[in-house]
Amino acid sequence: MNVFKIIKAMFIAAPRLTPAESSARIRSGEALLIDVREASEWAGGVAQDAVLLALSDLTGQRTRWGPFLAQHAEKEWVLYCGAGVRAGMAARLLVSEGFRASNAGSLREWAEAGWPVVPPAPDT
Repeated sequence: MNVFKIIKAMFIAAPRLTPAESSARIRSGEALLIDVREASEWAGGVAQDAVLLALSDLTGQRTRWGPFLAQHAEKEWVLYCGAGVRAGMAARLLVSEGFRASNAGSLREWAEAGWPVVPPAPDT
């Protein structure tokens, strides 16, 4: 991915939502929950029902992100990471490309809001 595109996206606004603000939309299927942490971080647990798509793939080759973007372009995407920083970066990048994305903070915030944290699926 072009580094200038990434830098430009950092000046785009993306919504910052709490897990409570997002959970009903995720449960209804209106929105998808996405974990943008790296694969090595997923072993410690992921939010239940989260799609696991690393930020490095979004800003790189888009091996997994490319098909996901094409298949789910009409959905709203709620992103989280370890502390909320990478989720914010990913949300701004996606918003700059015309997608509906928001930063929903950290996995800890999801867990504190009562969202189940589970082991990742074996194929991730």
